[in-house]
Amino acid sequence: MPKMFPRILACGDSALCVELSDIIDEAISGQVIALAQSLTDTPIDGVEELVPTYRSLMVVYDPEIIRGRNLAISLQHRLEDLAVGDSHSRHFDIPVVYGGAVGMDLEALAAMKDLTTSQLIELHSSVEYRVYMIGFAPGFAYLGGLPEILHTPRLAAPRQRIEASAIGIGGKQASINSVPGPSGWRFIGRTPLRLFEPARPKPFLLRAGDGVSFRPVSEDEAAIVARSMGAGEMDQGRC
Repeated sequence: MPKMFPRILACGDSALCVELSDIIDEAISGQVIALAQSLTDTPIDGVEELVPTYRSLMVVYDPEIIRGRNLAISLQHRLEDLAVGDSHSRHFDIPVVYGGAVGMDLEALAAMKDLTTSQLIELHSSVEYRVYMIGFAPGFAYLGGLPEILHTPRLAAPRQRIEASAIGIGGKQASINSVPGPSGWRFIGRTPLRLFEPARPKPFLLRAGDGVSFRPVSEDEAAIVARSMGAGEMDQGRC
């Protein structure tokens, strides 16, 4: 059987997709992030943007500066010499108010899993998650590491508006909303942190490869965090 991965595919006339696997796996994610970091630290002339996903890296380039064939050769050389780190580059402690208007699915989901709401919250906040990718909306974070008992299919009919900063579950994944919008995920709480803020020097709070832990807080504690953020007194929850 021929070797399938890695493979480099053309995406139109100004992007290449470097596919490293056909599965979702933390080790594969580490390779994706390592390749993106290599191209950031030692750029290839003509490369304009890098978009890491679960199992691939999109490399956007200017065809007037570099041809796709030549870029593919350079990317193959990078893959051969790729050094992959062993741990998260950053870790974020995310405060969460569970339940409430935004966490409208908490009680129903607990009942579905034959858990109390306290048990569900304890499970959800007991593990470290990995940011596998940012996508769908600006700053929207797809998280791996959700305990298996909490794996739940998305809703058959998406809701038309879910607020920013809502904490969701969809299939095997967890998520944090970045902007208001429609969603079929099930939502169990909200965080006072903002994942997307255009006025910040770096508008996205999280990036692929980050570690995330959820910490239950009260409404009063969340309000204090929100006020501190508004005053520019916090580092957005980074540990």
